[in-house]
Amino acid sequence: MSQPKPPANTTTDTIGATLPAGNRPNTTALFPAGSRRERPGTLALTIGFGLVAVCLIGLFTSPTAAIGGAWCIGMMLVLLFLSVPVAIALSVPSIFGVYAVSGIPATMNILSTAPFSAVSDWSMSVLPMFIFMGMLLTQSGLSVKVYRVADHWFSWLPGGIGIGTTFAGAGLSAVTGSTIGMTYALGRAGIPEMLKAGYDRRMAVGTIMVSGMTGNLIPPSILMVVYAGIASVPVGPALMAGAVPGILLAVCFAAFIFALGVVAPRLVGRGQNAQSPTKNTDTTRPTTTWRDRFTSLTGVWGFAIILVVLFGGMFSGIFTPTEAGAAAALCSLLLCLWEKRGEQPWRKVADSAMDTVAATSAIFFIMIGATMLTSLLAITGLAPILTGLITDLGLSRIGFLLVLILLYIVMGMFFDTLSMMLLTIPILLPTLETMGVSPLWFGVFVVLLGEFAMVTPPVGIIPYIVHSIAKNPEVNLGATVTLRDIFISLLWFLPVVVIFLILMVAAPGMTEWLPELIERTSGGMSG
Repeated sequence: MSQPKPPANTTTDTIGATLPAGNRPNTTALFPAGSRRERPGTLALTIGFGLVAVCLIGLFTSPTAAIGGAWCIGMMLVLLFLSVPVAIALSVPSIFGVYAVSGIPATMNILSTAPFSAVSDWSMSVLPMFIFMGMLLTQSGLSVKVYRVADHWFSWLPGGIGIGTTFAGAGLSAVTGSTIGMTYALGRAGIPEMLKAGYDRRMAVGTIMVSGMTGNLIPPSILMVVYAGIASVPVGPALMAGAVPGILLAVCFAAFIFALGVVAPRLVGRGQNAQSPTKNTDTTRPTTTWRDRFTSLTGVWGFAIILVVLFGGMFSGIFTPTEAGAAAALCSLLLCLWEKRGEQPWRKVADSAMDTVAATSAIFFIMIGATMLTSLLAITGLAPILTGLITDLGLSRIGFLLVLILLYIVMGMFFDTLSMMLLTIPILLPTLETMGVSPLWFGVFVVLLGEFAMVTPPVGIIPYIVHSIAKNPEVNLGATVTLRDIFISLLWFLPVVVIFLILMVAAPGMTEWLPELIERTSGGMSG
């Protein structure tokens, strides 16, 4: 697999983080259009479209509707492998399938009703609010300040810079909704800081790769909102369900880094065996005083207010999740105007608004495709057949979930998190009730599995992004970071995720505790 490179049209912020030109968030990275691989070549396209033609022939000559539905699923997979945008890969085969099975009236019905029914629910209006909030916070320079705060407050611990990087990555990917974008920014900032402190190069890159895994669980999580729309579960409980697992996983990573710092201090720049990346590199870091720590907090006062508005409003029952998203977006707007006063702040707001429209439109288009896929499964009768096949395997709840873990890891070799969710959720939802799996818990499980797949070697995209960043002399400080180093570092960190997934399966209550608490204290939070 070739190594992805940062976008060609980039600039550098004050901590050296590679960001899209104009310091604007990369919405393409935020919501990938298709599979995560490079665009296919001529031979692959020829073979791919030949397979699409075979699927069409099979569809229109199928003896039963269910077999026709299976041909449509095959066509979707081929289109996704060809890097066709997800929305098109979902909707076009669904339309052909409905036409082949039920004719023109049913096709016209799905074309006229699916776009409205997929995105018209009032709770979905929280999605553009959260995206707008993330865009504005990125424009206001939050990434620099959050990392500085985390560095100041945790650098005194064994592995403290790595611990601070972990919490900074979780916070940044949560507010921006982009694990990939956060990895670019934090990698450019965090890797040289850790190397300067004498960290082992594998420790430095491994910390960066896993630091954003929890972001799409911690509210405001865009992927959890999308899941709520697909699975028809309330947005508020879906958002809150990911909070505790996301925070716990970040704490687990921090505890793991701390333990390594105690057991093997040389890995985190402590002890007699700690080494600098090169003999000529100055690894001294200025001593951080308590005054510096408290002073750094003044730079993120606005972010603290936004968190109080967002979570305090929902916990107290003052706001529904939709209203809380709007209030948080308004606070982010005011914060951006204040932080960028004198630097054309309204231009940054306009840029954020345009990026929000583009990202929201892309997500809504994808959700329309998912609705069409659900209709196809219902019309062809494929959904109950698949449910029956899974049930007939005689798997227990734990066995069913362990099989899903393996399935998602394999799918993660080819698809991004959103693609995996859209392909599997409509098929698996009818099975969840039979297996005794909570839809809220399943949403958290699916999102975490998708993030896990993005860092799993040998084809997860995050390792190659970090390797590309680490080849920059300004980042590696003269040290050589090979792809082998990247994969070895993941062998250290990924068992933490596997253990956590097993813990989630064994103790599903961790995802449902917070939504139930808020439900009791606020009297409901579905809107």
